[in-house]
Amino acid sequence: MPRSIALVFSLLLVLAAAPAHAVVYGPETFTLSNGMQVVLVPNHRAPVVSHMVWYKIGSADETPGKSGIAHFLEHLMFKGTPRYPGTAITDTVAVNGGNQNAMTSYDYTAYYQNIAADRLPLVMDIEADRMRNLVLSEEDVKTEREVVIEERRQRTDNSPGALLGERVNAALWGTNHYSIPIIGWQAEMNELSRDDAFNVYKAYYAPHNAILVVTGDITMDKFRPLVEKYYGAIPKTGEYKPRKRSTFLQPRVDTQITMRHERVGQPQWSRYIIAPSYSVGDRADVHALEIFAEIAGGGATSKLYRELVVNQKIAASFGTGYGADAVSYGTFYISMTPSPGVTIEQAEAAYTKAMDALLKDGITDADVARAKGRMQARLAYAKESPFSVANALGAALAQDQTIEDIESWPEKIAAVTTDQVRSAARKLFTQYSSATGILLPPLPPAGAQAASAKGN
Repeated sequence: MPRSIALVFSLLLVLAAAPAHAVVYGPETFTLSNGMQVVLVPNHRAPVVSHMVWYKIGSADETPGKSGIAHFLEHLMFKGTPRYPGTAITDTVAVNGGNQNAMTSYDYTAYYQNIAADRLPLVMDIEADRMRNLVLSEEDVKTEREVVIEERRQRTDNSPGALLGERVNAALWGTNHYSIPIIGWQAEMNELSRDDAFNVYKAYYAPHNAILVVTGDITMDKFRPLVEKYYGAIPKTGEYKPRKRSTFLQPRVDTQITMRHERVGQPQWSRYIIAPSYSVGDRADVHALEIFAEIAGGGATSKLYRELVVNQKIAASFGTGYGADAVSYGTFYISMTPSPGVTIEQAEAAYTKAMDALLKDGITDADVARAKGRMQARLAYAKESPFSVANALGAALAQDQTIEDIESWPEKIAAVTTDQVRSAARKLFTQYSSATGILLPPLPPAGAQAASAKGN
């Protein structure tokens, strides 16, 4: 390793272990009288801003039988208002050199624009207007319903991995609303109506249920008057009531679902495990599991990647990840693609042996220190992008974390010990339910099987 790179890496390890309070994003925040939380992160590297409005409403908040309505409403929000009719919202942002989109998750819906800093008042006006003045015709609803159903066909029904993922997710979560696909079940999507959309809109699209996050080339002295003008003028309609997600878990069970599909050429193996989150469970375990995910399969230098892909060549790819941002439980996931000629059974056996060895005595102090260094380095890189910052902050806040939770993350990660990582990892695999998905090519025709057997 060149001396300069080694020096940088050593500094990262020192920073990861440093006890001093570290600033992650350095947000400035206040709350409007109507209840809307406002967050600003100045970044003057370029004359642009990312403007995001987050609503604390996602697919897990949907009424039973109305799956997909949160995502459907996200689409309908682009249909306009009396002041911005038809396609005016999309056209106005585009003609001013910006780009925009929206996204729906289990716990939130978010709308964003990336645009020149001097156009910030324009996008504030658009979002503030459609927060309470959405106009929908029956024709709009009918047309857009077909759009989202087609989206499901393309992204889910025509994707073997996505179809299997739905089944695995349903098996993993059981009665928890995270078992329902964000886009919805098609039978229920077919029945979604204008009234369904407006019921969600009226209940959740209000300042007290919203968070405004802006990052980029603006200072608080110029920003706050704009916020007061556009968002502060919206009347207060209620108080935010923390969402109550089910924390009930059925007795621990390990489930396996196998799917064969004609579009599958290369077998795939994945495992999802219910895990503690920032909202549910011990936060010490959460930070320890973040480090464990990095050690086990967080990239080409991770321990199981090197063992299964580089050393044994049993897998063509391997990775682990951990979603701790959630209003209910989080999810730890593992994915693997066997190498050509390696069966799923052989790959899973090799994985199990390697993971057991890692859990027994394979996690060292050096592993933990290196993982902390890589995590800190990624955070430093992500901070350079206004959109990445706005996205990370907004998602965390919309899932009931606080500014202090976010800003203290480096300290919490730095404080995690090797013993805590070992303990949290062992608990993960012994105390929580899992669901394994196996995706395989179709079996050869019966005649071909018989001929093959005869030939052997």
